[in-house]
Amino acid sequence: MRLSSILKSAFVSTLLLSAVLQAKPVYIATTAIVEHPALDAVRDGLKKTLEENGYSGNNLKFTYESAQGKPDIAAQIARKMVGDNPDIIVAIATPSAQAAVTTSNSIPIVFSAVTDPLAAKLVSTLEKPGGNVTGLSDMANVKEHLELIKEFIPDLKAIGIPYNPGETNSVSMLAAIKIQADKMGIKIIESAAPKSSDVMIAAKQLVGKVDAIYCPIDNTIISAVESVVRVGIDAQVPVFAGDTDTVARGAVAAVGYDYFDLGRQTGDIVVRILKGEKPGSIDVKMAKGTNLFVNPKMAKRMGIKIPESVLNRASKIIE
Repeated sequence: MRLSSILKSAFVSTLLLSAVLQAKPVYIATTAIVEHPALDAVRDGLKKTLEENGYSGNNLKFTYESAQGKPDIAAQIARKMVGDNPDIIVAIATPSAQAAVTTSNSIPIVFSAVTDPLAAKLVSTLEKPGGNVTGLSDMANVKEHLELIKEFIPDLKAIGIPYNPGETNSVSMLAAIKIQADKMGIKIIESAAPKSSDVMIAAKQLVGKVDAIYCPIDNTIISAVESVVRVGIDAQVPVFAGDTDTVARGAVAAVGYDYFDLGRQTGDIVVRILKGEKPGSIDVKMAKGTNLFVNPKMAKRMGIKIPESVLNRASKIIE
């Protein structure tokens, strides 16, 4: 074979190989501890940002798995994903993020909707965390939440908080609430619900002891929030939340993040990694933007009136 023919053949082979490599879709494996509107919105916002940056259709392999609220299943999902060797693992909520980080120290991992990534031991520092992990925190402004409840109940003395003591994010948020509540002269009464089936019992244990019930950003509580709402209606104790999606499910009011937008912010981090940045060189981001949602119908059913000052600045009124 002549040299020119050999070179031509080699050139064609290189072009074919390049075409095959270019045709290989980006693989984003996504996992969440449980399915509920806020975490589902994170996933959807992530997909939207990927699409806007050219990652969609044949150009993207996107998988999503829910652990159905069970940390042991989250660990199984993480092991499976690592075996599938995706380009990036996106872990939504603290338990799923912990499972992913424990399972791989090489595949890029981006966490989202994690309240306290330091306490969860996902990273050792928020600035350029190093290694293969970075992400987005949704640590809430608990002072703003307590001030909202006090606006509804000016003589507020005690707030009941159902929570899962097994969720690091919930424990961290409860600690932050206690510090702020103490400054405001408000007593916090906690009630443990390790499983979603315990949520109604935990809420009932607060009746007669509190002026209001507050559902924190706790995946166990939010996944079964209708149980808390039912208790609130029956006992005429208003239910508030740290998650705005919960207002459509029965909470009186909530000030918090738009989790679809939080998903988009997570997507921005994912795109940076796909374009060549190392996860460990990207600072852990804090979620931006808050909204105020109110539900007048549920307020009436729980025996409370929404102040005009709250209605006037509400981002959304659930009819």
